[in-house]
Amino acid sequence: MSSLVEAVRAGRTAEVVSLLDGMPDPERRVHFPELKQLRVELRKAPWENRSRRAYPALHAAGAACQTGAAAVATWLAGADLRWSPAPTSVLLDVLGDREPAWLADVTHRLAARPVSSDVPYALMAGLVRLSGCAVPTTDAYVQGWMRHIATQFRSGTLVDRLRKDPHLPELVAALFEAGDLGTLWEWHYGKGPYSWTTALAQLTQEGVLERGAMVGACVARLLRGGSPADLRVFLSLLVSLELTRDEQKEHTADWLALTAGAPSTVASHAQSVLASLALDGEMTVRRLVEMSEGVLFRPEKKLVRAQFVLLGKVLRRDPGAAPELLPAVAQAFGHEDSDVQERALKLVERHEAALDGVDVRAELTQAAVQLVPGLRDRAARLLGAETVGDLAEAEPYEELLPPVPVPARLAPAPESAAELAEEVGALPASGGEVTAFERTLDGLVRHAHRDRAALVEALEPVLARRWWIEAEPQHFKADDFFRDDPFGLEVVLAALFGRVRIGTLQAAARQGSTERGCVHSGLSRAFDARLWEVAYRLRTEERLPFLLATPTWDTGLLEPDELVARLDTYRRLDARPGAADFAQALLRVRRDDRPAASTAAQMAAALGTAEGDRLARWLTAQGPLLPAQRRRTAGARILVELAELPELQDGFPAEFQRLGRPLSVYTDNWYCSHWDRDQHRYWLAVVPGRRELAAARVLRDVSAVAVDDTRGGAAVLPFLAEAEGEAGDAVHLCVAYGLGARHPQDRLSAVDALLVLAARGQLDAGRIGADLGELIRHGAVKPSRLAESIRTTSATGAYSTVWEVLREALPLLLADLASPASGAAATPARGLGDLLAVAAECVEQTGARGDVAHLAQVAGRGGSSRLVTQARRLRASLARESAV
Repeated sequence: MSSLVEAVRAGRTAEVVSLLDGMPDPERRVHFPELKQLRVELRKAPWENRSRRAYPALHAAGAACQTGAAAVATWLAGADLRWSPAPTSVLLDVLGDREPAWLADVTHRLAARPVSSDVPYALMAGLVRLSGCAVPTTDAYVQGWMRHIATQFRSGTLVDRLRKDPHLPELVAALFEAGDLGTLWEWHYGKGPYSWTTALAQLTQEGVLERGAMVGACVARLLRGGSPADLRVFLSLLVSLELTRDEQKEHTADWLALTAGAPSTVASHAQSVLASLALDGEMTVRRLVEMSEGVLFRPEKKLVRAQFVLLGKVLRRDPGAAPELLPAVAQAFGHEDSDVQERALKLVERHEAALDGVDVRAELTQAAVQLVPGLRDRAARLLGAETVGDLAEAEPYEELLPPVPVPARLAPAPESAAELAEEVGALPASGGEVTAFERTLDGLVRHAHRDRAALVEALEPVLARRWWIEAEPQHFKADDFFRDDPFGLEVVLAALFGRVRIGTLQAAARQGSTERGCVHSGLSRAFDARLWEVAYRLRTEERLPFLLATPTWDTGLLEPDELVARLDTYRRLDARPGAADFAQALLRVRRDDRPAASTAAQMAAALGTAEGDRLARWLTAQGPLLPAQRRRTAGARILVELAELPELQDGFPAEFQRLGRPLSVYTDNWYCSHWDRDQHRYWLAVVPGRRELAAARVLRDVSAVAVDDTRGGAAVLPFLAEAEGEAGDAVHLCVAYGLGARHPQDRLSAVDALLVLAARGQLDAGRIGADLGELIRHGAVKPSRLAESIRTTSATGAYSTVWEVLREALPLLLADLASPASGAAATPARGLGDLLAVAAECVEQTGARGDVAHLAQVAGRGGSSRLVTQARRLRASLARESAV
């Protein structure tokens, strides 16, 4: 061992620097292989005292003993060396004798690394000084500079420190190009007189920073877009620069672009600048038209209202501009919000005198076709009834619903072990599909029975990084994990590799019949018991030849003749079926086709086996598929309780008997370890054809997306809608909660489920409408969230479906808005006006007629709030006579 490496091992950094001083490059390169080997050695125990003692010296020596700039930069930024690095002064000392060009290369390579590499700014800045190179302007360097400047408290104020920086212009210019600076910008000094914003604005006013460049960079950064934090700080800086009128006019095109496409806060500022120019007569009418075309289609009502105010002021000051401005106003006739449409029409009505021009009237008439029917009638009177009426003729309404899902057959298990290994590796990326899971499980059983050694060999590369394979037995025992949860296929794979004891698997399966459990236990224990059973049989010599319960269809259903054929094969092989696997097969076998079930029962009875006789009795049983239900209220929630279902207890293993036991809102534990919502779709396949059993047990989880603002609980809803079986109270309540979810992705899942149920003819619109009304009154669902979901649903073309839902929900919500005794108005729930707007649009699209209880009282309230205006619109639409 060389003296240099010995000093590095001992952590004697000063001695290492001394040894390296004056050492020629060839001799340094000779030491590097030993240093590299030492690094590998230390990686195995990075937190031991000897490693932490050696790392700083190793960091410096390794950088000094390499001559390639790329290699040195990689060494300096090494993740393992970063935890105990050499002091920056030491690194600069051992590198300081290199050529300036070489140092510049290292500098820029370090600065080009991601911010997450945490290369010290002091090191990069020191190399810049040694090399005399141009200062890097990468994200890593700029963010490091910002932190460094902000923390030098003893060097005066932030303005003082920035003023002294020799590279200030280059680094400030780089601020506008770097990404994700907003949070860092606000974190150091925040807002106020000592902030970055104030400091840069002051330096610009002093002339230290070139004003034109700063203004242009701010505007360009806002045009580029970015995170809210980024836009907030650059907008704040732009405001702090206090642009002159000439500077504002110079960037007119930029303000126009920002009003049309920037986020609302930035667009609002640009709109205010342009409004000031327009009111001072410093913007042409053509520019104002262009601005209006960009703003009036934005969804933000505040921006649209401000634009109408601006147009009104300009038209009052200059009526001659009306022929150019009114067609721009009329573009808002196509806005999704009828309130915006009405504001636009009122503005046109106030300037009726300008409609004498044929061209103007023709443009407005063409645009008026987009108005909602009530406003279209007003436009007809204004522009000429016969013209608007001709253009407004619509085709008969046709409901648009998604195609009905068609069940697909499961493909057979992979023929070769290599193919199966690929599917095992791809299973996590399949999105939790039941078909992929069942095919893979059946394939593992078949190939383990055929040639276990070949299967293990094929799986070894795929499973090399599994947690139960990598961990050392003295630190980790797989049995401790698989005792309570099989973790899907993991327990089967671990058993195949001999990582779980037989006793653990036996105990885990028995536990499901003795523990009290939670509301999910009926489904989870049935699902888990089959996995533990398969894993157990893999550890014994009595391996299963294949699985009986592998479904025929992707819905989880199993054809009866296929199950009979599998039992016949078991009989010929003299194989003993697994109790859990056979119980699952019984739950999955299709019985709704009575003639086919009767024929299969006869074939099963002819097998002469106990399983064949059990299947024959099951196929001919006449009991109800679902237990009696009743709704119960628990706080803000409406939930479903289930009575006993004896059919699912008689003759089933203990783990499956839970499915037939009563389900209570108050006695069953709702809080448990089943936090993985991906399991829900697997549970649906445990009881195919009986989705109410599953829906009742996941109802509390789904309700949490609306009541507790959780995320992801509604992901099961599309699968619930595509499942087989009756869609009763539990299914409809699940969808109702999903429509009121806090997070958009959950609401979209509920919308998908609603549309699929409607397409299959299984949606009871009256039931779900009444449910939504009750949930809103209980406080479980917020009207504003429901309005978003229901608007999304109607936008797909399902206006009739949405109206049928709202027809039932609205009377319950409107009933509380007026006191019968005094007529005094109650405070409406936020978002109720939006619900009425969606209802009115649905009525206008479908031509529905009739009455909604309590609507007249709400429409008769005073004022022009959104609630009242939309109530009047809905009332008028329902009473409107059909066009002849």
